[in-house]
Amino acid sequence: MNKKHSNPPVFSNILETIGNTPMIELNKIAKDIPGRVLAKVEYFNPGHSTKDRMALKMIEDAEVNGLLKPGGTIIECTSGNTGMGLALAAIIKGYSLICTLSDKQSKEKIDVLKALGAEIHVCPTNVSPDHPESYYSVAKRLNDDIPNSYFPNQYDNLSNRQAHYESTGPEIWDQTEGKITHFVVGVGTGGTISGVAKYLKEKNPNIQIWGIDSYGSVFKKFHETGEFDKTEIYSYITEGIGEDIIPKNVEFDLIDKFEKVTDKDGALAARELARKEGLLLGYSCGSAFQGLRQLKHLLPKEAISVVLFHDHGSRYINKIYNDDWMNENKFL
Repeated sequence: MNKKHSNPPVFSNILETIGNTPMIELNKIAKDIPGRVLAKVEYFNPGHSTKDRMALKMIEDAEVNGLLKPGGTIIECTSGNTGMGLALAAIIKGYSLICTLSDKQSKEKIDVLKALGAEIHVCPTNVSPDHPESYYSVAKRLNDDIPNSYFPNQYDNLSNRQAHYESTGPEIWDQTEGKITHFVVGVGTGGTISGVAKYLKEKNPNIQIWGIDSYGSVFKKFHETGEFDKTEIYSYITEGIGEDIIPKNVEFDLIDKFEKVTDKDGALAARELARKEGLLLGYSCGSAFQGLRQLKHLLPKEAISVVLFHDHGSRYINKIYNDDWMNENKFL
């Protein structure tokens, strides 16, 4: 039976619809996991990802601080989702947008960004962050070359973290009536995990914060040893989580544990979530759930675990939801 809702208000623009995303119980897929597993489904944001929250916050803070002026150009390095949020903000607020992406990102992401008016620069994945052709370096260079431009730099811009402290964290606390015991999320820029963790730990320091990492990324070892091990870095397929740098947004002291998930297991879990729960989700969402599944032996039977699902599966139709692609990568 559908629950009746009062009619929502009329919003003055698309940006006002960001946030207040639903919490949905996972049933069939989570039956072997102790306690309850709840999904914070962020694809209900208008740009179909959690990044809408921090994209808007970075732009609004830049406006307040005089870093972004009327008619300016926003330049950002993105795996796609932050670019979507910035595109919506740019359209409504009257800015131009240039996005640099690595060549492992899906074609769908590039096409959507172009549809929203962004100029795209595709850069090689298999280069170091300080290489002149990396998507970080190209964004910085464009920012230097283009007058009246602003480079938010989502990795080190602490407005990213603050957005989730102000919105995502309180929503999760309220939706679970303060009963959440574990928060699980993939880690890329670190803004989501760190902002949510700061809010939840202020409410209850016993809440466990688990970050999901990818093989080929430096987070897990750095968290456990303090060592930035370049031998950990290699190319991987999963989009949106893991890094070959340590972003300023990652507050390691607030994270209790990191768990690595393989490209294959993340892809298969995403497909399983679609079939068993009707949730068509992005690649890293599968990784986040798989990470929880790998750590289920650590959960008490009364656990209330919240997994944040970052984005929508429409961005990965030609990848993880395509049997040919899955076969090519030996995932099926």
